[in-house]
Amino acid sequence: MAVRNNPYGAFNFLVKLGDAGGEDQIAGGFSDFTGAGNEVKFSEYRNGNDKENHVRKIANTNVTDDVTLKRGIIGDLRLFNWIKDTREGRHDPRTVVVTLYDEARTAVCAWTLHAAQPKKWVGPTLAGKGGGEVAMEELHLVAERIDFASL
Repeated sequence: MAVRNNPYGAFNFLVKLGDAGGEDQIAGGFSDFTGAGNEVKFSEYRNGNDKENHVRKIANTNVTDDVTLKRGIIGDLRLFNWIKDTREGRHDPRTVVVTLYDEARTAVCAWTLHAAQPKKWVGPTLAGKGGGEVAMEELHLVAERIDFASL
């Protein structure tokens, strides 16, 4: 990723729900990708004979935040079937890759979720008031690790 003065827009990205092979990895266009994060846990430690009167912070385990994907209902059941399989004991951890593109549709960076699994599926809110909103679904994912790379 070349360094530039203006930040990239958040509207040009592609989600691959991994391990299905080829273009089938893409389960429709998503409107939102949120929650990508990682937190390192620290332990406090101090030797009894330390000269300084404070604790040291020692890094130990880390936790990857849950990620949420949102898209309009398009009749594609792969997201729902993935969580259905998981709840029925057919675990299918996948490598999920979210790639950000610049205005010329050149890939600039990517987030990779390793061993991602569906945690929650949320169906659309339907209302008969004729507001013109899009029927949306959400998929919440857990992952063992997240990596970020510039391309």
